[in-house]
Amino acid sequence: MDKLNNYGEIAKEYANKFIDYLPTLIGAIVLLLVGLWVIKLIVKYLKKLFDKKDYDPTLEKFTVNAASWGLKIILFVLVITQLGVESASLVAAIGAAGLAIGLALQGSLSNLAGGVLIIVLKPFKVGDWIEAQGVSGSVVEISLFYTKLDTFGNQRVVIPNGELSNDNITNYSFNKTRKENLSFGISYDDDIKKAKEVLTNMVMEQEKILKDPAPQIIVSELGDSSVNFSVRYFAELPDFWDLHWYMIEEGKIRLEEAGMTIPYPQRDVYLYDQTKMRGTEREKRSAE
Repeated sequence: MDKLNNYGEIAKEYANKFIDYLPTLIGAIVLLLVGLWVIKLIVKYLKKLFDKKDYDPTLEKFTVNAASWGLKIILFVLVITQLGVESASLVAAIGAAGLAIGLALQGSLSNLAGGVLIIVLKPFKVGDWIEAQGVSGSVVEISLFYTKLDTFGNQRVVIPNGELSNDNITNYSFNKTRKENLSFGISYDDDIKKAKEVLTNMVMEQEKILKDPAPQIIVSELGDSSVNFSVRYFAELPDFWDLHWYMIEEGKIRLEEAGMTIPYPQRDVYLYDQTKMRGTEREKRSAE
């Protein structure tokens, strides 16, 4: 009987404590539900704000996610505090855990920092053609940790943002126009002025080549076996590569039609009759 009485008293004590604690628990639950509802409204507002301003999709995703997680962490601390846990101890515990996680994930955090820099500074965007880390390709995705490129060979390359943000990046799509510099060689026996006229006419007839700044056709080098011309012009990005392939082919055709010789490296090989050479050497020694 005594044991039953003791159990009854213990149960009654816990029941009284639960009843006393119930308002605090209900308050914490209400705070949690209201907080999640407010966070949802804030996130929804941020998305609408980004859509109106036409921001970069990657920047929008990063900012919205960061705001959402930041607000949820604050809400978590408030709820735990409402339940009676000391906020100072909780913040210290979270800080210690964050430090431990940071040390364990140094590489990932470096990539995260690089991703933030790329998103904020915008050295390139999705669709740009860039060259970095010894790879050139079209940017298909920029995430917080990695950037994905598709190369000329239709290969998918994934580059960590930490390495990418610390490397030199060449963005071929940054400007609306791009400069070309083609080289054509003719023989030393050919007429330089005539060749220059042929190349000039070819360039001026092409409508997709920009006239401002004006194209240049110059003798750029006196090579070992050829007189080399540089054909320099600007073109808009969508037309650049089509012009590149066309001008190389058209330049060769027009120079050949004009009677020009397009030289190529060659090696002359001379064969000597060893018997005659030895006879000549003996005759020289006899004469001496």
